[in-house]
Amino acid sequence: MLGTILLGGCAEAAKETITNRKIPIEDVTEFYYTIENINYNAFYQRYHFYVEDDKYMFHHETRERPDEYGPTTEKDITNSGTFELSDTQWKEFLAFLKDGTVSVRKDTAESGDSGPWTFIYWKNDKGKYQVFDYSSYNERTAFEEFCSRLALEER
Repeated sequence: MLGTILLGGCAEAAKETITNRKIPIEDVTEFYYTIENINYNAFYQRYHFYVEDDKYMFHHETRERPDEYGPTTEKDITNSGTFELSDTQWKEFLAFLKDGTVSVRKDTAESGDSGPWTFIYWKNDKGKYQVFDYSSYNERTAFEEFCSRLALEER
């Protein structure tokens, strides 16, 4: 008769995940935050976090058209840059996503919304669940402040 062997302590350590989709943090490959106003004092702001060649990267771009209307263009860029993030900065970024939600991406022709539009990409996301929503307005505001500080650090 074969005996049963119980192996204790061999369970794989729980992986840290983010969002309602339980995305493993090491699987996050890209995140976009974009806001735009085409009304008076038109502006555009984009923050892009991504992984490239096993490095954590940050790109930001600000476009402004003071006292003007309409979409901004590249000639309206007032601040832009790309640089590598430290592991600590990447972890700070991921912390803002921890309690957020990810839902199905839908292509719509709706207009008039200034955003923010937030999209998350991760390994095996299959192009379906990519729309990110912050857990609260305060969390979104804190994220915007974090990105502004990062953009200023680069100067």
